[in-house]
Amino acid sequence: MNAAHLNMVWAPRLLSVLRIVAALIFMAHGTQKLMGFPASLSGGPAAMSLPWIAGWFEVIGGAMLVVGLFTRPVAFVLSGVMAFAYWLAHAPRSPFPVLNGGDAAILFCFVFLYLAAAGGGTWSLDRMRGSAQTA
Repeated sequence: MNAAHLNMVWAPRLLSVLRIVAALIFMAHGTQKLMGFPASLSGGPAAMSLPWIAGWFEVIGGAMLVVGLFTRPVAFVLSGVMAFAYWLAHAPRSPFPVLNGGDAAILFCFVFLYLAAAGGGTWSLDRMRGSAQTA
């Protein structure tokens, strides 16, 4: 097998792996906020607060990305949510992401922006539906 063939076969599959793993980790942030799982020392946010609303984006949007449903628009929205979260909640604490706790928000923002452009990959409901949302 040559490099071009390997790239053609594995790139869409690894795109799906990236989407699934990132979405599962993202969902864990939402389940922690809304359902207390995994357990947190800080407790959950107040209903209708910005962190509570973000938790719903994390759970619902994350679940949609796990299965690859409407990947491009969902990923685009979640990328914006993470940019908003970074500048609103993290950047005021410090200009350095490693100090302000915003490094995950930055990574999610750019991974989701990539998914918005690249699609869901081989293993996605978008692909199974024959949708234009595929990679």
